[in-house]
Amino acid sequence: MAVQKLVLKKLGVFSCAKVSGILYAALGLLAGMIFSFFALLGTAIGIASEGGPEALIGLLFGIGAVIVLPIVYGTLGFIGGIVAAVIYNLVAGVIGGVEMELE
Repeated sequence: MAVQKLVLKKLGVFSCAKVSGILYAALGLLAGMIFSFFALLGTAIGIASEGGPEALIGLLFGIGAVIVLPIVYGTLGFIGGIVAAVIYNLVAGVIGGVEMELE
């Protein structure tokens, strides 16, 4: 089989932004679930020990984390994907792209 050398000279800015945004939103969902677990655990402990309405604040933070963190992470990932693609395109235009060998 012949080995082909390819050079990645330019990235699609919006394409990179979409992929990066989705990946970071998934990470945000994972982080939100972990945060939610500990917030709900703290709420359960607070209700068992004190029983006051202050313990329910942790419940709101736990549920909010699953909603807010994926949105924030996804937005920052989208913006980061745009910045990274633009910088890559500028650098690749000056010094060339990344070489890849495909078989």
